[in-house]
Amino acid sequence: MTIAYKVLGQSNPAATTLTSLYTVPAANSAVCSTLIVCNQGTTTNFRVAIRPAGASITASQYIVYDNYVNQYDTVFLTIGVTLAATDVVTVYANTTNISFNLFGTEVT
Repeated sequence: MTIAYKVLGQSNPAATTLTSLYTVPAANSAVCSTLIVCNQGTTTNFRVAIRPAGASITASQYIVYDNYVNQYDTVFLTIGVTLAATDVVTVYANTTNISFNLFGTEVT
């Protein structure tokens, strides 16, 4: 078993677009330790969902839904989410001013 501590994903998604931030590679698992949401513009909101095996999005998959982040502010979410192969972390923001950075561990 190999453990790699790394940046799992970084994204500045298009406004109002569900975007895959990180997909666990086949035959791997992962632990997502911290998600950082950085707002570089006006106050807006964001969403985060975990889609098991890349399933289509459903309401039950959201771990954050329309949480506000103030103008030029940053939200740190220390979450410790465990993921299996092909699980997907999906993000969404109302504007293009939001960037997402996910840090954690991949296990092969």
